[in-house]
Amino acid sequence: MYIQNGELVTILGGKLKLRRHPFKSLRVLIFLLILFVGMVPCLIIRGVVLRSNESYSVSIRMAEIQNQCTILCNQLSVLDTLTGDIPESIDAEITQFSNIYNGRVMIIDQSYQIIEDSYDQDVGKTIVSGNVIKCLRGESISNYDERNSYIEVTAPIRVTASKDIVGVMLASVSTDNIVGIQENLKQTMDIIILTALVVLIVSGILVSFYITRPLNRITKSVESMTESSEGNELHEYAFLETIRFSEAFNKLIGRFKVLDETRQEFVSNVSHELKTPLTSMKVLADSLLSQEEVPAELYREFMGDMSEEIERENKIINDLLSLVKMDKTSHDMNIETLDINQIVERILKRLRPIAQKQNIELVFETFRTVEAEVDETKLSLAVSNLVENAIKYNHKNGWVHVSLNADHKFFYLKVADSGMGIPKESQEHIFERFYRVDKSHSREIGGTGLGLAITRSAVVMHRGAIKVYSEEGEGTTFTVRIPLKYVASTN
Repeated sequence: MYIQNGELVTILGGKLKLRRHPFKSLRVLIFLLILFVGMVPCLIIRGVVLRSNESYSVSIRMAEIQNQCTILCNQLSVLDTLTGDIPESIDAEITQFSNIYNGRVMIIDQSYQIIEDSYDQDVGKTIVSGNVIKCLRGESISNYDERNSYIEVTAPIRVTASKDIVGVMLASVSTDNIVGIQENLKQTMDIIILTALVVLIVSGILVSFYITRPLNRITKSVESMTESSEGNELHEYAFLETIRFSEAFNKLIGRFKVLDETRQEFVSNVSHELKTPLTSMKVLADSLLSQEEVPAELYREFMGDMSEEIERENKIINDLLSLVKMDKTSHDMNIETLDINQIVERILKRLRPIAQKQNIELVFETFRTVEAEVDETKLSLAVSNLVENAIKYNHKNGWVHVSLNADHKFFYLKVADSGMGIPKESQEHIFERFYRVDKSHSREIGGTGLGLAITRSAVVMHRGAIKVYSEEGEGTTFTVRIPLKYVASTN
């Protein structure tokens, strides 16, 4: 048991079993996202509604109290002084005001003495507070104490004639009824939110299942493809994303099928090519064994034929090893800055005796000195195969023309011959492994059908391109383009 990429891995019976974190599930993430997107606005709306309702209720109640205090202060303003008893009519209104709003009203004179108290508790006592002092200076003050749930309003009492402030009316009103309304509203909002939560949970489950159902079908389809020998195409068209995935996956399956067919064909061809020389040698050996007193000349002839078959077998094996080596070391290029002219000249010098046997003129034309970043071994193998094929598949007294040129970005190698040419229908297959245009002629001159496949692989590894131009009976021209600066693969 160990941790890998944040996942707990358990080894059971030699197999790895991942304990995946639930939050890595797309279904869980979609469900949580729906809950989050749904609940956050609900909670915000709940807070805004409760706060707005409380502010509105308090402001309405405060305005009512201020209005009542103003009315009472206007009635008291007709008195020249606040000393003595308050008229019974005003006292009754103060009592009524206190009862209606469930509050307390006090009248305070200029000496901060309470001369009227609706509770009849503090008459004659002195009260000194910041709000009373400010009110005696002419400021009307209203406060809401949310913690203790009451509203306090102070209003100045002015004498009508002189407009002098002779006292203060202090009203304290409980907001318990507002708090009660808030509690009822909070319960209602909580019920609504709870209902919304249930709806969101159900919706989240349904939506997450609906969205991930195509992915589950895709997973099952892929698993069935991996378990069966034949892969069927994927057809999942629930969403645009699954359509694109299906199309991309089907293309991938198509490539895998082509690769698998190519692999099977390659194995079949390798088996056939390796078996043919062995069969020939066995036939020759059986012929010798079945005869008594074989003449030395016939024995020597058969052994010569067997030697040729062994050489052919050896060439096929070497070419196969070259292909395998290139496939395995495609990222292991031994890049050096080399003189391409010298490489081509060395190759032509080695192949010139082969050309002279068939009286083939081998010409090398170069337009400038070319230096490039290449793998000498792989490039030499590609050039050797092209020139050697041009010599082998040529007519006697023919010619092979090799030219080298370059610009600021690429160098260009062209190998042209006066040979038999390649039919149009075969030109797109000549770089396939074991493909032969003329199988009988290829075996006659010792071809394996791997040379051009090796050449193309070497050119592609240099980030280059190779093309063929040919007319049957009129010769063939191969053109190779390779960058002067090698660019390593980023994969």
